Amino acid sequence: MTMQNLTAVLDHIDSGFDDSLERLFKLLRIKSISADSAFVNDCKAAAEYLAGDIATLGFAAEVRPTAGHPVIVAKPKKSSGGARPHVLFYGHYDVQPVDPVELWHSPPFEPVVADHADGRKIIVARGAQDDKGQLMTFVEACRAWVAVTGSLPLDVTFLIEGEEEVGSRHLVPFLEQHKKDLEADFALVCDTSMWDPDTPAITTALRGLVYDEVRITAANRDLHSGLFGGAAQNPIRVLTRILGGLHDDNGRVTIPGFYDGVKDLPPDILAQWKALDFTPESFLKPIGLSIPAGETDRLLIEQVFSRPTCDINGIFGGYTAEGSKTVIASHATAKVSFRLVDGQDPGKIRTAFRDYVKARLPKDCRADFIDHSGAPAISLDWNMKPLAAARRALTEEWGREAQLIGSGGSIPVVGDFKRTLGLDSVLVGFGLDDDNIHSPNEKYDLKSFHKGIRSWARIIAALAEAPRA
Repeated sequence: MTMQNLTAVLDHIDSGFDDSLERLFKLLRIKSISADSAFVNDCKAAAEYLAGDIATLGFAAEVRPTAGHPVIVAKPKKSSGGARPHVLFYGHYDVQPVDPVELWHSPPFEPVVADHADGRKIIVARGAQDDKGQLMTFVEACRAWVAVTGSLPLDVTFLIEGEEEVGSRHLVPFLEQHKKDLEADFALVCDTSMWDPDTPAITTALRGLVYDEVRITAANRDLHSGLFGGAAQNPIRVLTRILGGLHDDNGRVTIPGFYDGVKDLPPDILAQWKALDFTPESFLKPIGLSIPAGETDRLLIEQVFSRPTCDINGIFGGYTAEGSKTVIASHATAKVSFRLVDGQDPGKIRTAFRDYVKARLPKDCRADFIDHSGAPAISLDWNMKPLAAARRALTEEWGREAQLIGSGGSIPVVGDFKRTLGLDSVLVGFGLDDDNIHSPNEKYDLKSFHKGIRSWARIIAALAEAPRA
């Protein structure tokens, strides 16, 4: 019966798309910038607007306080009591700051539909893609099901937070406190991307992260390079020598034990990735580069999605202002990040990096470290039944086989769901590489929003009828 209703649901989405767009615009007009305390009331307003909207779909929706911005929890007023699949849908209503505002082509909180340079219709506003447009694709799909059939064909709990853009600092305590309310079979996360504008994708692997800061100190003060040059240790020279040895000529990280536990891709997945024709021409040329800088024996797509990396994100020390100053700095600092893959332990990688640095220090130097962040990689089961159902649904909607891809970035909430709630996640999103998220002129393709709604309507139907075990 579910699949019999799907055609009517899709027709309803198409006929009511203008109304869906206006509801998104109402949300986009709210300045829910989580990083700036000046917008605390706007974040609350966004939560209240969303909760009220979701409540019209037959949900008991609450805006629940945290030590920071509030979280929305919405549960169906009539639950099946476990007779149907139960999903936890996650999104976030907070957005990034808009600076520099002078680079925007239109006011960032006055959403417009504009023409892209290549003719595509796009929605331009802060949060258009990340993540208001994304989460509203799911809300609108649910609305269509309720409008056509009176209810959803599966049980849904909404969890929508307001601090994703500032590290979700209060989310894990909230999850721990509300485990009972958030019970489900698995989670759905809509904060990821398509493979290209016409090819849908499901993200099945997320790289983890270790971010460390190292400060090397030598003399007890800055020194005159004419008086002490050649005799005193120069921390900048020491630091750059150490950092320069982190990679060999083949692009491999040289830290002992760094690749312990790292596995190769399954052959069938590697074959799929090869067929995607992910080339330097398509990936690097738009940013002014041409030659991959990672491991020379790996495909470019592996370097980006499934191999661990080490990058120096900042380096500073000594005199950097205008003009010259002949000084040997007393200290030099670098910030270094590691993107991790399944099988790597963040704690072990951090320790290995620090041991690597300390083993190369001259006797007159010391190293101090600051731990900025760390999270393990996430690798999902390629054979998850919900994943297979979602993949079929996406393929039917877009007319192209949905790709299973990795992500070079990190989405910590996926790991939080697994560790705290015991839930695996299915990550489906409709963002594109050129959406300018976190930058001026953020956009979301009108096609991504429309077909994203249709995609979720199909996925809801597929999940309702998919085997649960």
